[in-house]
Amino acid sequence: MQFKQRIRSYYAALRAGDPLGEFFADEDSIVKFGISDRLAGGSAITEGLSTQTDRTTDWVVDSKNLIVYDASTHACFSDEVRLEWTDTVEDERYEFDTRWSGTLELKNSDTEASEDDLIFIGMHVSTPRFFR
Repeated sequence: MQFKQRIRSYYAALRAGDPLGEFFADEDSIVKFGISDRLAGGSAITEGLSTQTDRTTDWVVDSKNLIVYDASTHACFSDEVRLEWTDTVEDERYEFDTRWSGTLELKNSDTEASEDDLIFIGMHVSTPRFFR
C-alpha cells in the first residue's frame, strides 16, 4: 500500500492550498483534532478544512519523523511536523512544532487500490506542552 505516500500527499496539498476534505472519509463517526479545534463527521471536517484553506496562506509543512504501521487495509501513523502559516483574516503568522497521529483505511479492498482510495478515518494534531 501507499499509505506513507498518501500522508505526504496530504502535506503537499496543505502546503499548496489545495482542498483537503477529499482526504477524509465521509462518515459521521470520524474525528479530526487540530491545534485549536475538533471537527466531528466528514461534512464538518470538509467544511472546517475549506474555511482553513480560504483564510490561510504561506504554509510550511516540514515532516521530521513520519512512522507508518501498514496493516494492508489500514495504517496508523505518527509524525513530528513543523507547521507555519499566515492567517489572512487576522494578518498573523503562526509557527508550531506539532505532533500528528492518525489512522487511514483502504476504501474498497476488492479492487486494485489507487492512492485516492486511501482515506483518513481519524487524525490528531497537537502541540507539546512541557511540564517542569
